[in-house]
Amino acid sequence: MKIFIGSDIEGIASLASFEEISSESSVTYNRAVIQMSKEVSAACRGALKAGAREVVVKDAHSSGMNIIQDYLPKEVMLIRGSTKTPFSMIGGIDKSFDAIMFIGYHDSAGSKYNPMAHTISGRTVREIKINGQNVGELHIFMYAAAYLGVPTVFVSGDNEICKKAQLLNENILTVGTKEGSGSSVKSIHPVLAEELIEKNVIDALNGDFKERLIELPEKFSVEISYNKHYDATKASNYPGAVYLDEHTIRFETKDYYEVLRFLYFVI
Repeated sequence: MKIFIGSDIEGIASLASFEEISSESSVTYNRAVIQMSKEVSAACRGALKAGAREVVVKDAHSSGMNIIQDYLPKEVMLIRGSTKTPFSMIGGIDKSFDAIMFIGYHDSAGSKYNPMAHTISGRTVREIKINGQNVGELHIFMYAAAYLGVPTVFVSGDNEICKKAQLLNENILTVGTKEGSGSSVKSIHPVLAEELIEKNVIDALNGDFKERLIELPEKFSVEISYNKHYDATKASNYPGAVYLDEHTIRFETKDYYEVLRFLYFVI
């Protein structure tokens, strides 16, 4: 069994504000990456206990150089930095993996359920829609994994993103770490988050993977609304992109890889 783990930071337990991770030299950043590393480690331990022979982790937050590898089991491989491919946050995945899990994920741009909610770039993106539905990073990259035939079996992160994962497939197991209100979060204890992640990953990997593979739509209409009007103007020059208004462009295709390529170059 070969398992891929994509990890972000804004959905980990306790973390409440971008200010806590704005400086990589700060005490709060160091505390956050330690917790990120511990939650990923819990998922890795669960995968290994469930019988995984190979576990690969992609650090997907910002620079991709956050996870402290010393916290991970020695059997686990870690991808640090950017692969510079359209698979982006799950760069390094391929069809050989049996399943993917997402750790520390967060709700999409505009959400009131996590004060750190954003989609790919909080500075740039106001909203992304696929076929008329608001989507976040989890939705985008669950689709990317499904494009390769890799099912999503487990998700951890804020409560709302866990609900959205199960709307895509009710058989996906989840662990909700926190719930946002205003600029605050109400979080479970970090140690409890780790314990729940490990336990639920074991359960997830002992189930039927096939029932958790998402069926992709036949075609994709992608709309991106930008915070700055000039970003929409620039992005509208991407081949096939259509300028809708001062802040919004649209791109349509039947190939989801082209969606990933589009997002990679216009954000």
